[in-house]
Amino acid sequence: MSINVIELVQGALTESVLQQLATRIGIAPESAKRVVGLVGPALVGSLMNKAASPEGARGLFASIMSPDTNANIVEQLPNLVQGDGLQKLLGMGARLAGAVLPADRLEALSGKVAEQTGVAASATHALTGVVGTTLLGVLKHYFMQHNGNAGALPTLLGHQLPFVKANMTDAIASVLGLGSAGSFLAGVGAQMKAVSSHLEHPSTQNARMSAVNGSIDKAVVEEKAKSKKWWWIALALALALLAALLGRGCVGEKKEVVAEPAASEASMAMAASAPAPAPASEPAPAPVPTKDALMTFSVDKAGAPTINATVGSEAEQKTLVDALTAKFGEGKFKASITVDPETKAASWLDKLEGLLPLMALPGAEVKLTGEKIELSGTAADAKLGWIEKLKGLFGAAFTIGTFNVTEAVANAKDSFLNAFNTFKSDDCVAGDVAKVLNLQVINFATGSDVPPQDAQLALAKSAELLKNCSTASKTVKMEIGGYSDNVGKDTSNLALSKKRAEAVRAYLVKHGVPADSLTAQGFGDANPVADNATASGRFANRRIEFKGQE
Repeated sequence: MSINVIELVQGALTESVLQQLATRIGIAPESAKRVVGLVGPALVGSLMNKAASPEGARGLFASIMSPDTNANIVEQLPNLVQGDGLQKLLGMGARLAGAVLPADRLEALSGKVAEQTGVAASATHALTGVVGTTLLGVLKHYFMQHNGNAGALPTLLGHQLPFVKANMTDAIASVLGLGSAGSFLAGVGAQMKAVSSHLEHPSTQNARMSAVNGSIDKAVVEEKAKSKKWWWIALALALALLAALLGRGCVGEKKEVVAEPAASEASMAMAASAPAPAPASEPAPAPVPTKDALMTFSVDKAGAPTINATVGSEAEQKTLVDALTAKFGEGKFKASITVDPETKAASWLDKLEGLLPLMALPGAEVKLTGEKIELSGTAADAKLGWIEKLKGLFGAAFTIGTFNVTEAVANAKDSFLNAFNTFKSDDCVAGDVAKVLNLQVINFATGSDVPPQDAQLALAKSAELLKNCSTASKTVKMEIGGYSDNVGKDTSNLALSKKRAEAVRAYLVKHGVPADSLTAQGFGDANPVADNATASGRFANRRIEFKGQE
């Protein structure tokens, strides 16, 4: 028994499910349907490519049968697209994506589908994750019902070949790393059949795989020869016609007239059987962007924004500048926009029209990184309703919220304690020690140089770590640097940052760290590690930084 996997996935994404899903991610249901129609066959094609080798088939089967894959996804989809269930569903898609496609290929597929459908890349990426999660769930359900093993996987995927052929294009095959659609589909079926046979009967693998590879090479040569055949026939006919014309004027040389067509037929036969010339080498593909597009902006009291952004292309840079100029006018805003080819397409750029009113709100501060939006200043004022407005504008594919200092401090404390618990005295190298100590956050109260209560546990652990190194005769020397954000006067910030560094040093010395191993220095707002335009950026810049000394 076999199944049409693509049909089952599309059947699971019913009109009702797609309606809710599309609404949550901010696109029309018909657009969502078009995306699913392209993504489903593409992901199945990618699975077929994985299953075309024994190692790939085993790894893919393990991923399908892993606890992360939900065998009941089809029944649960109607509930998962509602409320908080959607975030869970999108999270499942992110975890399982690697089993279907590498992250860079997944991004490329989402981008190509976005290009072909006119849907935002962020939405196509979210839908791709949902389709991938559903696909693996359908396969797991099938194998659980039929006690399937890794050897059955290539066979099952081989049965999907007609459905993939009907939908696979060269453009999609290219971004999946499969080459041309025709060449991939011509050979993958035989490869999967050989892999399935090997997994069931390993002793015959070498002979079978050799035969498969030989047949694939032959098919490729024949396909290339066919593409040249008509050209050679045309050439032969032209030569025959020329010979006939010459024959009319040279009756006494009849032998040559007869021999000429015969020679042409021989040439045609040789051409048809000759291997095609090697194709010209193609330029190496451009590296796939890996960095998220970034934009931060803050708005002064007069409603004029200052924007810092990094985008992936000059076209995106121009789009952003043109929109700002149209909204505010020449010279009415400040912008520093960097183009970095390693940066992904800005998923928020097509929503810029809805952001522009916020960019004119006095006191607003916003940070957009990839598909995460953080509000601070007046933008975070619940009474103004910008969080809900942006959720409606961007849809569920984006995470939208405000910066939470308490949560940031708690997360930092957990990270530091985990690193502290795994640290060994044998690792008392200044650089390694500094990495651990810098995981803690000492969130001083405004204007204060007294270490806060919630930081004293981490400081006590820091003292313990440094003492342990000294006890093991591996004393580590540290410079404790104090830094501030850019709010306030430079001289005041410099003085306060030095006092805070000295307070941390005094605490560590008091708890047993050798005084001569620690120095303290204040740097004010120098060397920022984040943009001071947002609350989270200023929080990151107000820091105590440990630096190992030789």
